[in-house]
Amino acid sequence: ERLTFIGDLPDAAPTGQFVLHYQPCIALRTGRPVRVEALIRWQHPRYGLLAPDQFVELAELSGAIQPMTRWVVREGMAAAETWRAAGHELGLAVNLSVRNLYDPELVPYVAQELSISQMPAGDLVLELTETDLMDDPSLAREIFTQLGDLGVGTAIDDFGTGYSSLTYLRDLPLQEVKIDRSFVSEMHRRSEEFTIVRSMIDLGHNLGLKVVAEGVEHADDLVLLRRLG
Repeated sequence: ERLTFIGDLPDAAPTGQFVLHYQPCIALRTGRPVRVEALIRWQHPRYGLLAPDQFVELAELSGAIQPMTRWVVREGMAAAETWRAAGHELGLAVNLSVRNLYDPELVPYVAQELSISQMPAGDLVLELTETDLMDDPSLAREIFTQLGDLGVGTAIDDFGTGYSSLTYLRDLPLQEVKIDRSFVSEMHRRSEEFTIVRSMIDLGHNLGLKVVAEGVEHADDLVLLRRLG
């Protein structure tokens, strides 16, 4: 099955098999969505709708991750333009793989897409997980700096699940950290999780970063997160 997926990946984008689902990011002060995160799915002709954990790793191994990421950026920005034309001022977040950092065309491609889009560069956020960040922190700093020069936002995803030194959090040109859902989903039941989330929020704000909580699915969590700012 994995060999089949690897063989089929190069044709998935050209033949329209990839689809994007969108998850809203809500500003808790206003209750309004400020952007959406583009989440890729693969409508495979034989195996049906596939989640990212079934094929993204294979795309990284086979080199298909570069064109796949470009497809997500292009399609996501096109969708955002459609929403803006309808009066919905929504930004866009796109996940990067550590393999994307080795693509010399990544930053020029983002610049090109921004030049033909009506989306302000600051409304595009590119995310890298904390684990991926630690694979090559110096390269991440270099690419994030180049993206920042374009005006594009950068964020650490799944914060709290990796083993990064706080010096990287201090030194990277970041605008945002996203607290992993594994902490957020339990904070209304476990005081330890609440303490960890509160500490992460304080750390992020004290470093001048925006903080996003992932996977808010319980009303009590929402109350606690509003209280924590």
